[in-house]
Amino acid sequence: MTNFAKRFSLAVVCASLSACAATQNSVETQSSSNVAVVATAVIDASASMPDPDKPLTLTQIMADPDWIGREPEDAYWGSDSTTVYYQQKQQGSPIKDLFKTHINDTTNGQKVALSELHTAGDDGAVYNQQRNVKAWRFEGNLFVELLDSGEIRQLTRDQQSPHNLQFLLDGRLSYQSGDRFFAIDVYSGMTELLAHWTFKDEPKANEDPQDFIAKEQVALIDYVALQRTQREQRFAKRQQILKENPTTVPEPFYLPASHRTVEASLSPNGRWLIVSETEDKPSRSDGDIMPNYIGEDGRIKPEKVRQRVADAKPQDQSLWLMDLQRGEKRSLSYQTLPGFNEDVLADVKRENAEARGETYQANRLPREIGLMVDWYWDQSAIQWHSNGSTVAIMLEAWDNKDRWIATVDFKQGQLVSQHRLHDEAWINYKFNSFGWLNNSATLWYLSEHSGYAHLYTQVPGAKPKALTSGRYEVDEITLTHDDSYFYFQANIKHPGIYEIYRVAASGGEIQAQTDLNGYTDYVLSPDEQHLLLTHSKLTQPPELYHARVGGNQPVARLTHTVSEAFAQIDWQAPAIVPVASSHTQQPIFSRVYYPQNVEQGEKRRAVIFNHGAGYLQNAHLGWSGYFREFMFHNMLAQQGYVVMDMDYRASMGYGRDWRTAIYRQMGTPEIQDLRDGVNWLVENANVDRGRIGTYGGSYGGFMTFMALFTAPDLFEAGAALRPVTDWAHYNLPYTSNILNLPDIDPIAYRRSSPLYFAEGLEDPLLINAPMVDDNVFFVDVVRLVQRLIELEKENFETAIYPVEPHGFVQPSSWLDEYRRIYKLFEQEL
Repeated sequence: MTNFAKRFSLAVVCASLSACAATQNSVETQSSSNVAVVATAVIDASASMPDPDKPLTLTQIMADPDWIGREPEDAYWGSDSTTVYYQQKQQGSPIKDLFKTHINDTTNGQKVALSELHTAGDDGAVYNQQRNVKAWRFEGNLFVELLDSGEIRQLTRDQQSPHNLQFLLDGRLSYQSGDRFFAIDVYSGMTELLAHWTFKDEPKANEDPQDFIAKEQVALIDYVALQRTQREQRFAKRQQILKENPTTVPEPFYLPASHRTVEASLSPNGRWLIVSETEDKPSRSDGDIMPNYIGEDGRIKPEKVRQRVADAKPQDQSLWLMDLQRGEKRSLSYQTLPGFNEDVLADVKRENAEARGETYQANRLPREIGLMVDWYWDQSAIQWHSNGSTVAIMLEAWDNKDRWIATVDFKQGQLVSQHRLHDEAWINYKFNSFGWLNNSATLWYLSEHSGYAHLYTQVPGAKPKALTSGRYEVDEITLTHDDSYFYFQANIKHPGIYEIYRVAASGGEIQAQTDLNGYTDYVLSPDEQHLLLTHSKLTQPPELYHARVGGNQPVARLTHTVSEAFAQIDWQAPAIVPVASSHTQQPIFSRVYYPQNVEQGEKRRAVIFNHGAGYLQNAHLGWSGYFREFMFHNMLAQQGYVVMDMDYRASMGYGRDWRTAIYRQMGTPEIQDLRDGVNWLVENANVDRGRIGTYGGSYGGFMTFMALFTAPDLFEAGAALRPVTDWAHYNLPYTSNILNLPDIDPIAYRRSSPLYFAEGLEDPLLINAPMVDDNVFFVDVVRLVQRLIELEKENFETAIYPVEPHGFVQPSSWLDEYRRIYKLFEQEL
């Protein structure tokens, strides 16, 4: 390492840690020794430079990634708390195999035979109250293991796709199949239908006469009247049998016709059922298709795709509380929720109305509300206490501005709000885990209301108690069964370092469980004495590790799946740099790849990479999902480029304000951050301001467009891959959070979509577009290209990939794409 690089790395670490540590005085575990460890980790991360004698090539980088190794995926514990299972893809195939290893085994374990897969199942696994019986699904059937004896029993062989598995307080296993809940005795196999519901009108013995002729017929003809009387008698007898005979199945609950189930949840005591339902409207139209030109039959196939946000309409959900003992149902109104009818978008609507020369009058109509969408966190929005006596429900508004946690008053049949999280921008889809303590009527939940995601407990009706606080994010919560500890993942030491911690449920000091200085995730063992860790570093793909709980415990590596070919390469780990921001007090953390002797000779060329997904963190100290880009950046550094990879505003891991800076103005804060990055490169890395390019895919492609269209002085060239050009064509869940709906807030869409700024293109632009992309549709590129043609722009090129989805699959496509990107930079920089 050069003296310049050494001085620079140390300066980066000091600046980074001082910026982070100054805001973490609420964490008692943050100490000078921790700072020293982090500093050492970051310095070591930048110590390895590429070997000039073994230059990297695009052919190697973009080959089938199996040459790197096949990392362990979806790891979980066996019920004995010493066995570990994980998935690993087959060499040269997308097919995955299940492997089994032991906490004392370091040989990667052995593949589980196909005939034994049912014994290792973890799909929907649950334990009973005594934790001596475990249940799970395999291939649509139910299995249980009697843990005292190790006996495994198959309970069903019908492929009824059971889900919502739960042990009831009486020991039976309940499950949902369609719109029905069953309970099965794990010893006798006796199955009982507990409850079911259907979307149609409740049947009656006789239909009421509808017109004059029918009424007269009933009144005049004795035979007709007799038939109606006999039907009423048979109907009443049937109802009496169902009510008094304990061997019959219960009658269904009747819900509005033409509706469908959103979610249903049965109480552990089997007494209550909560059902959320909504009108069964199609989510897409016949026009939501994508032509697939390369099919097996040689014909064009119109693939069905998602709805566009511009076509979405608000949709309400209804909640029903069903008493299974009495056979009664009640509607749970949202009118007890604070703010249920606030016009939270009044200012936005007023601004848009004024732009049209109109006047907006605020309204107090009830908002559309439903269960919190579960598209990130793996749990139900309906959480019962383990004793079945109370329940908490997480609800959200369609407009994305409110999230509520409410309990249910069973006597009054109404919701009782316990926590309202309001955000003027939007409620995050992350950090919404919640539940109950097992042995007391106390809620726990994550909330961003302090500006960062933190853990709280709350006795219903009382104020919440913060168990964590500071400028860091808490996630992946696990509560021990005796309510002693909450385990969690957090980036306390540094925004880019994720470790495992625990805190007593009663509060107190946070206890670090790992000190690995990279990116670490975990699974707590069933006996709650072990941690199964998935850990990676900047140049090391994820591997499995084991440690005992308690902290300061030795960590044992369980898997070694990285290939020898990959391990032999002297990969350069990027330095983690806090770039000073001109628009916020927080630094912009970035990965920087340096060429050797960067400070010597002429000023260098540089490239800034824009990560995708928008809300994603890439400037962390773990292995990046952008592993091809990591290798490409190493290759560029070998050839004398400086490469920067920024966690621009909107990125994950830096708190609520960083996340919401792009509200109603996507592409504005991020380009301001790119300008700060360019200035940093010029001032600190010997870079020529006139020889800097940029590229990125998906959201990164959108940013490339916005940079070249709205700040043409910033870069000399850019490559936009699978890019968004018009946010009105993107999906509902992501886009409506940030820009509201197009018919409500067209100003935000016009302000944020590159299509409206195409006249600003001055520098060379490469557009790479997959044609069977069901995420960012190919039409995005088609419309922009037509706009550029009409604007008579000559400095752009388009490459299409007929068989590729959003994330490329074929190595030949990856290679072609990056050859074009590399050629652009070589020619223009």
